[in-house]
Amino acid sequence: MTERRIDRRDFLRAAGLSVAAASLGPQLSSLFGGTSAEAEAARGLNGGSVLDVAAKEAPIDHVVVLMMENRSFDHFLGWLATDERFIENGRARHGRRFYVEGDQSQAFRDPRGRRVSTYYLPEKDGEENAYRGCGHPDPGHGWESGRAQRDDGFLAKDSGNDEFALGYYTNEDMPLYAQLARRFTVFDRYHCSVLAPTFPNREYLHAAQSGGNKSNDIPFDTLGFQWPAIWDRFAEAGVPAAYYFVDLPTIALWGPRMVPYARHLESFFADCAAGTLPNVTFVDPGFTTGLRTDDHPYADMRAGQKFVFNVFKAFATSPHWNSGAFFLTYDEWGGFFDHVRPPVLPDDRASRNDLQNFGQAGFRVPTVMASPFARRGYVDHRLYDHTSILRFIEWRFLGAPAEGPGGRTRWYLTERDRHAHNIGRSLRAGSPDPGIELGALPQIPVTSAPCEGDELEGLPVPEIPLSPFEEALNAGYFERVGFKIDLRALPY
Repeated sequence: MTERRIDRRDFLRAAGLSVAAASLGPQLSSLFGGTSAEAEAARGLNGGSVLDVAAKEAPIDHVVVLMMENRSFDHFLGWLATDERFIENGRARHGRRFYVEGDQSQAFRDPRGRRVSTYYLPEKDGEENAYRGCGHPDPGHGWESGRAQRDDGFLAKDSGNDEFALGYYTNEDMPLYAQLARRFTVFDRYHCSVLAPTFPNREYLHAAQSGGNKSNDIPFDTLGFQWPAIWDRFAEAGVPAAYYFVDLPTIALWGPRMVPYARHLESFFADCAAGTLPNVTFVDPGFTTGLRTDDHPYADMRAGQKFVFNVFKAFATSPHWNSGAFFLTYDEWGGFFDHVRPPVLPDDRASRNDLQNFGQAGFRVPTVMASPFARRGYVDHRLYDHTSILRFIEWRFLGAPAEGPGGRTRWYLTERDRHAHNIGRSLRAGSPDPGIELGALPQIPVTSAPCEGDELEGLPVPEIPLSPFEEALNAGYFERVGFKIDLRALPY
């Protein structure tokens, strides 16, 4: 077991619901600066890369992006590094140097200097509910707590964490993710875009910036962000696109002009079945307490497995699958441990002042790409962030070059997506491999009792803290910008 402490000087020198509508059937027939691992990943891909062909000739016509909440790579997928079957199969397919940059055996010092080891959550004595995190504070994942974790470890004085942040899960707890990882492509250098909480990172996914927001600010004064999002580019170019949501829509942060794109999740299942999905689709889980399937503590992470299963199954059994790419990622690390130092990336708001530096990316988040053109059991080591997904979409539909900041037109939103690596690099250029054999999820409980109030060192813990989305709902924001939200009318 190794003790991990992210040294600030070294870092600065380096400056890197189950959804009732879907059945659970038994089967489904270097622009950031390169490392040697990135260079190796970028060349010699057997069968070539889809980026080697012209965008209009690319076999990917439908892109689905699903973003979950608040988990780190080591915390959720670090077990892949020691999965003997996965490593052996990877070496057989991709060469003897195949590996995963994961580590679930770490240790950190708490403020008293005590060395605390990471641990397997479901086997920890005294855990009230290992799958929700009951009895613990929500791990710190803000602008300042993230920097404390980066500099002094995940139990640092200002980290906002207790030992829950050092817990992890394995393949036994996430059977769907295990199957997706073994069948498709995992990214082990995919970082959240900014060392900040939920809204700023989701804003980078949709707009390659957070508008200078460091926290979960709600744009009441302007009735939505006025700076451009990828949705504005879709409108200008006539690219069919839609956003599907369970309860509260993220794109409402850009105000009334986003209303035409927003649809409830039941429409996603219908559009998949009918073969009428648009070319670009974004999907969000449930964010509110009663409908929470987003994996954010204190949601039951097994409910997240079922939610992702249902969304993926709908797409994988649709007529769009043979020309599709499905991206599963997380908005940010949620305060959970990870051993890879976050990089600094090109950004319009980059600064030498660390507390003002929006070029400071966050920790790694679990990210998988599933497609008939994804390589089986592959691990892509290139450096990515949320804007790398934008970059792929911009290349396929908006005239961006496959790689590099050039191009004849202003295809990018900010300097971040302009310089981002294209996450489609490891997609194969050859014939598709559409076969899938994903067994049904085990019948594990996904409706465990919600967390209740508790005492932590004499301090009361709220029964279930409100998410930023619930705060926006209670403040009347969604109604003010034209989104009609009635949680009582939802069918879930």
